[in-house]
Amino acid sequence: MNKLVLIAGAAFALTACNAPKEQKVETENPFFTEYTTPFGVPPFDQIKIEHYLPAFEKGMQEQAQEIEAIVNQKSVPDFENTIVPLDQSGKLLRKVSAVFYGQNSANTSDEMQELSKQLSPMLSKHEDDISLNPKLFERVKQVYENRDKMGLNKEQTKLLEETYKDFVRGGANLDAEKQAKLRELNSEIAMLQLTFGQNMLKETNDFQLIVDKKEDLSGLPESLIANAAETAKAAGQEGKWIFTLHNPSVMPFLQYADNRALREQIFKGYINRGNNNNDADNKEVVRKLVAKRLEKAKLMGYKDYASFVLEDRMAKNSENVYKLLDEVWTPALNKAKEELADIQAEIKKEGQSFEAEGWDWRYYFEKAKKAKFDLDENQIRPYLPLNQVREGAFYVANKLYGITFTELKDIPLPHPDALAFECKDKDGTHLGVLYMDFFPRASKRGGAWCGTYRSQTYVDGKRQGPVVTIVCNFTQPAAGQPALLSADEASTLFHEFGHGLHNLFKDVHYYGVSGVPRDFVELPSQVMEHWVFEPEVLKVYAKHYQTGEVIPADLIEKLDKSGKYGQGFATTEYLAASLLDMDFHVLTDVPADLDVMKFEEETLGKRGLLKQIPSRYRTTYFNHTMGGGYTAGYYSYIWAEVLDADAYEAYKETGDIFNQEVAGKFRNYILTPGGIDDAMDMYKNFRGKEPGTDPLLKNRGLK
Repeated sequence: MNKLVLIAGAAFALTACNAPKEQKVETENPFFTEYTTPFGVPPFDQIKIEHYLPAFEKGMQEQAQEIEAIVNQKSVPDFENTIVPLDQSGKLLRKVSAVFYGQNSANTSDEMQELSKQLSPMLSKHEDDISLNPKLFERVKQVYENRDKMGLNKEQTKLLEETYKDFVRGGANLDAEKQAKLRELNSEIAMLQLTFGQNMLKETNDFQLIVDKKEDLSGLPESLIANAAETAKAAGQEGKWIFTLHNPSVMPFLQYADNRALREQIFKGYINRGNNNNDADNKEVVRKLVAKRLEKAKLMGYKDYASFVLEDRMAKNSENVYKLLDEVWTPALNKAKEELADIQAEIKKEGQSFEAEGWDWRYYFEKAKKAKFDLDENQIRPYLPLNQVREGAFYVANKLYGITFTELKDIPLPHPDALAFECKDKDGTHLGVLYMDFFPRASKRGGAWCGTYRSQTYVDGKRQGPVVTIVCNFTQPAAGQPALLSADEASTLFHEFGHGLHNLFKDVHYYGVSGVPRDFVELPSQVMEHWVFEPEVLKVYAKHYQTGEVIPADLIEKLDKSGKYGQGFATTEYLAASLLDMDFHVLTDVPADLDVMKFEEETLGKRGLLKQIPSRYRTTYFNHTMGGGYTAGYYSYIWAEVLDADAYEAYKETGDIFNQEVAGKFRNYILTPGGIDDAMDMYKNFRGKEPGTDPLLKNRGLK
């Protein structure tokens, strides 16, 4: 995201409105007035599809006028007359963008997807019009060159440095011909990323595994069967069962279905998304995208796209990324081979002699885990009702920071399924609003994420709390039952809640310093995962949904002992995706006939990836990198895990996982300051030292 204009992939030509039409829109469009809702949240119930385009157009128009006002000043450029108004420009554009892109991810429609295609070139042009404005850059440059004489505080200095750097990285120093080419590339890249994501959503939604024989459901949990029956009924196939490629459906099916042929069918449907030679095929999209990114990097003077991206990250260069990934790869692969031997032993126990395939891994791994630890995931689910896991996350936050969450009933919601909570600080002051939206639907993209419908800021000298949203795709509740989470889903809730806390605690005065490097942003989320299965936390929230019985001590012990089992598979599939992402973006040449699937096969094959373990995201549905956001950055999760494993040690060393002093330092140095400090400096301020990889390897059971 370019901090200058606040929107990822922004740009297209402004469409003028005649006066009467604009007058009418202004009186009816919710974006054109101050929100009168509780806490100023967006009035989701009033916003219609036809409101977005006029608001985007007017927002771009207003920001363009604000930029002109900065440029046309007669006064000598300084921080207050150039950097501050630039940072604060685009209020309406920021307002409509937050809602549109939040809804386009969580509650999209055909109309929204068409509009996003229309908006992509418009916003790209608008962004480039700002970052390539020579007069504006000249003013910014003058302020930057005189920064030592201006008496700026740390936050102001950081904003100035980031603003200047954004202009340079946005092409301000290129000549006119290269700037024109950069505009073209930015627009093409934005559209390719958008197309990739839309194709992936279509492929995920289009697949259905229809089961019409009850015996083919053998092995599956009753809750999964009930949900599949509901899905079939909704699709007009009552009496049958439909399983989909959404994680709460496909993953437990692969884990428990006795029918091997059906496991193979749904597995292949899952790993071939975007690779079916149809109108949603992503292979050529990826080839073009990788080529355009490389072309942009070379235009900017870099040897490859990873070098361009990583310069602005904690890792700094691809050598440091590969060093970490390679350091973890060998022990992870060795552990995965041990797990494969256990799987083959389970197959042999059944009197079978076939070699395990990808669709066998989860199924036989579950049997191996049960044999080793006498633990079945279905023993855990009854103790993890969604609402209680959520309350467990709130409990941990309260114990660490003293904050509270109170459900809000009379407030607009981004979707009817969502819940809203007010977060208050320990002294009772308002910190922000938190939305939580947990269940899959066709209008929601896959995975889990945290975003904002309004970032934290200051208005008239007073802190304005953010409006944060956590979006997941958890297992739907069976009829008459609460939603019962898997252990992995419980970890995901705590993870995204950690991102939520980062947004809620943030306290900065300028938008340009609100963000942190991509390979630091996962620290607040991943550190929260450490509490989810701590025995003293489980005893608070893990209670049987029927009896209210606290999870038994022997089950906690089994959960603890089995916690590191399976890390060979989990780490290897993750690292495979991280390496694939990097390998695409360290290319210095992209042939016109590049076969991206062959490239994937070769790049992972040469490292010895087991055939039974596909990359967590294969190329044609790897939205983290091909859709933008984590481009040349999927390694960030393991990079941040080095930090979070070491950070959690700070609590463990005191003998108190809720140590108030440590929590206070984590809040003050990591969660509150945004990007005011260098990321490693923030970590050292908290921990007193740089982290090592030993806690990570121990945490994953790889050492």
